[in-house]
Amino acid sequence: MAHVEPPPVKQRPTWVQSDRTVPTLFVRPVRRFMDLEASSGVVLLIMAVVALVWANSAWADSYFSLLDYHVVIELGDVHILDESIKHLINDGLMVLFFFVVGMEIKRELVLGELNDAKTAALPAVAAVGGMVVPALIYLALAAGVEDAGSGWGIPMATDIAFSVGIVALLGRRVPLTAKLFLLALAIVDDIGAIAVIAIFYTSDLAFGWLVGAIVLLGAIYALSRTNVRLTGIYWVLGFLAWYAMLESGVHATLAGVAIGLITPAKPFYSSREYDARARRIIELYSADETTQDAREEVDFEVLQLAKVARDSVAPLSRIEHALAPWTSFFVVPLFALANAGISFDGVDVGEAVTSGVAIGVAFGLFFGKTLGVTLFAWLAVRFGIGAMPRGATWRMMAGLAMLAGVGFTVSLFIAELAFEAGSPLIDLAKIGIFLGSIVAGIGGYLLLRIRPTTA
Repeated sequence: MAHVEPPPVKQRPTWVQSDRTVPTLFVRPVRRFMDLEASSGVVLLIMAVVALVWANSAWADSYFSLLDYHVVIELGDVHILDESIKHLINDGLMVLFFFVVGMEIKRELVLGELNDAKTAALPAVAAVGGMVVPALIYLALAAGVEDAGSGWGIPMATDIAFSVGIVALLGRRVPLTAKLFLLALAIVDDIGAIAVIAIFYTSDLAFGWLVGAIVLLGAIYALSRTNVRLTGIYWVLGFLAWYAMLESGVHATLAGVAIGLITPAKPFYSSREYDARARRIIELYSADETTQDAREEVDFEVLQLAKVARDSVAPLSRIEHALAPWTSFFVVPLFALANAGISFDGVDVGEAVTSGVAIGVAFGLFFGKTLGVTLFAWLAVRFGIGAMPRGATWRMMAGLAMLAGVGFTVSLFIAELAFEAGSPLIDLAKIGIFLGSIVAGIGGYLLLRIRPTTA
C-alpha cells in the first residue's frame, strides 16, 4: 500500500491569538511581561510598596483588621481550622511556594548544576559563607537587644526572584556561567534556610501529628515509586500531610518542600516509547481505507497517545511549569502584601533604623553576604575545591555575592517565625530587611553594570 501523506490541517487562531480587543490590549502583553525573568520581582516589589502605603494610610485599620480576620472551620464538635488570614497565607498558600522550591532543589540535584560534585562545590561552599557570616554579624550587632538573639536566621536568606531578576536586567554583561552560579548559590541557600526553619524555629512539637505527617509523606513516596499516576490521590495525601505538619508544630511549609523533593524528576515513558506509539497512529491515519473498527482503534490510540505524551514529561517538570506562574505572580506577591506592611505611626523612624536588630539584619544582608560568599568562594578556588565560573572575574563574583544579600521573601518569612507574634522586633527586622535588600540590590547591580559587555 502506497504511503499517503495526511492533508495539512489548517490551524484556526485561538482567542488569545485573535485580533480582538481584550487579547490584543491585555492578555498578550500580560503574557509577554510574565515571560520576562525580572517580572516576578517587579510584581513582588509593587505589592511590598502597596503594603507599606496601605499600612500607613488613612485606611491602615482595614489593612490590619483584614489580616487578623479569622477563618474558622468546624464539623459539628470537631475543630478543624481556626487561623487568621495572614497565617493562612504564611502557613497555607506559602506551602505552594516551598513546594516549587523543593522541586527546584530536586531538579538541580538530579539534573542541574548541583548534580556534578565539582560544579556544585563552589556555590555550595560560597552559600555556607553567605549563611554563617551574616548570622555572626547579626548576633554581634543585636547582642544588646533583649530577646533579639533568635533573629540570627533572618539575614541568611537569598530571594531568588529578586536576585536572578536583577541579573536578567544586565543581559550579556553577566555570562551564563555566572548566572548559573548565582542560581545554584540561591538553591543551596534555600536548603540552608529550610534546615534552619525545621531545626531552630519549631516549637511545641506534637509527636503524634509529626509521625502522621511522616507516614503520609512516606505513602506519597511509595505511590510515586510504584508509578501510580492518579493525580487526585497525591493532592489529597499532600493536603493531609500539610495539615498534620501544621498541627505537629513543625512549620507546615516544610510539607511542601518534602513533597517537592519526592516528586519524580524522570518521565514514566522514554522518548523511544512515545515515538513508537506516535508512529503507529500516524500509519493508521495514513491508510487509504479504514473500517469502522479501524477508526475506533485509531480513536482509542489517539486517547492513549495523549496519556503517553503527558507521561513522557517528568512529573516534576510538568507540575513546576503549571505552578510556577501561580507562585511567582500570586502567592509570593500576596505574601509580600500580608507581611511587608509596617506601620510607622508613633514610631521614631531614626531610632528604629539605628536599632541593633534593624542594623544587624541590614548589615548582615549587605556586608555579611558580600563578605561571606566572596571569601568562601575564594577559599574554595584557592584550595581546589571548586572552579571559577568561565568568564567571571572576582569583581563580578563580589557583585553576585552582593545580590545574594537581597533576602526579601524568605527573610520576611523567617522574621515572622523568629519572634513572638506582635513583638516590635518583627517590624524592626523588616526595616532591616528593606534597607539591606535595597542597598544590596542597587550595589550589586552597579558593581556588575560597570563591567564591559562580553561578546
